Amino acid sequence: MIKIIFSDMDGTLLDDQGNVPEGFDEIVAELKKRGVMFAPASGRQYYSLEDSFSKYKDDFLFLAENGTMVMYRGELIFSCPMEKTLAQQVLKTAESLPNIYGVFCGMKNGYVLTSQYTEEFLKELHKYYTHSDPIPSFIDVPDTPIKTSFFDPSGHAAETIYPVMKPFEPDLQVVLSSDYWVDLMHPDINKGIAVKEVQKRFGIRPDECAAFGDFMNDAEMLQAVDYSFAMKNAYPEIKKIARFETGTNEEKGVLQGIRRLMKEGLM
Repeated sequence: MIKIIFSDMDGTLLDDQGNVPEGFDEIVAELKKRGVMFAPASGRQYYSLEDSFSKYKDDFLFLAENGTMVMYRGELIFSCPMEKTLAQQVLKTAESLPNIYGVFCGMKNGYVLTSQYTEEFLKELHKYYTHSDPIPSFIDVPDTPIKTSFFDPSGHAAETIYPVMKPFEPDLQVVLSSDYWVDLMHPDINKGIAVKEVQKRFGIRPDECAAFGDFMNDAEMLQAVDYSFAMKNAYPEIKKIARFETGTNEEKGVLQGIRRLMKEGLM
């Protein structure tokens, strides 16, 4: 029987306007009755996830920053920081890229250069980082980096950012998180590693887990569970990895998938 459901946020659980689907609260109440935990698993900052699900902050398990930080009931149960010097080097490299914005993703906060702390970028940033501060330089940031993120407002991150960051492998993991964002993290972390850490911590087997995703940063998470679902709007490679397919994020595909699991008596 399924004991935990991991779900990506953007392009998966949330609709294209960033809203939780209608009927989500009813599904969560039913999951709670059945003893099933829900776990948002996202590239978003932990505080952003906690703010989005404030009424469930003591019920949900949060896999934040692509799995580099896992929190449960306000307690850090797993983290995988990156070397600060590497984070600074990566951010320095990005400064030469025109119209590209960089974020130092710390365990306490997100940090953006004062020169880039513009209204245009903040509108995008605050979707994922509700806690952020401007900083004059990425040298001596008073925080531990768990990820660096880069945003291309033109939506061509695969061409503008990814090739520039790719040479940092294998010292860092370079992930295309969407058409707009590229993330760099410790080479030994991803959502799948975080899922495995959760499984160990709570004594849960892969066949007691389900997961929903749409993009390449969800690949390892889907591989770490037995009941893996790709959204209908998912990246083609994700559809090859997942065992099942569900509706699009606009069609409330996560809720469809959960109802399917309930109907089949798997929770």
